[in-house]
Amino acid sequence: MIIISFIIIVKANRNPGEIPDFFGYKPMIVLSGSMETSIYTGDLVLVKEVPPSTLKENDIIAFRNEANTVTTHRIIEIITNSNGKEEFRTKGDNNTVEDLNLVQEQDIEGVYVFKIPKIGNIVKYTQNTTFFIIVICIIYIIYKIISRKEDIESARHEKRKEFEKRKK
Repeated sequence: MIIISFIIIVKANRNPGEIPDFFGYKPMIVLSGSMETSIYTGDLVLVKEVPPSTLKENDIIAFRNEANTVTTHRIIEIITNSNGKEEFRTKGDNNTVEDLNLVQEQDIEGVYVFKIPKIGNIVKYTQNTTFFIIVICIIYIIYKIISRKEDIESARHEKRKEFEKRKK
């Protein structure tokens, strides 16, 4: 899990305008209640990159809206435009009206796979680089302490063997 987090943080820092992925899966923290009762504020959702042609009505998708922020809403209608491209009419489950703009294929980040309830609030703190570095340092120190204890135990074992040989 730490390796995945590290890869995602590195990708996020290299490409700040893009959502970092891990083998096509993108974690996102839900910031609004527009999808309640399916998805709640503070949940961590995982979406998977898929070809837009595989999407169907009732799928929950993450997409970039006109403000270039990511929204996660349900597809309520698929429309084929005059150019033969599909556009998606979306709506938040907790919203009374559908979204104003149709979602274009190129704006889709992925389709909803699953959520981890409330863990998004915790993940927000781990996105802080200083926090991440501190956690890595603590893990490294614990590793060194454990490996040092193993080295000491191994040395003691060797000394016992040597002592037993001398006694004979």
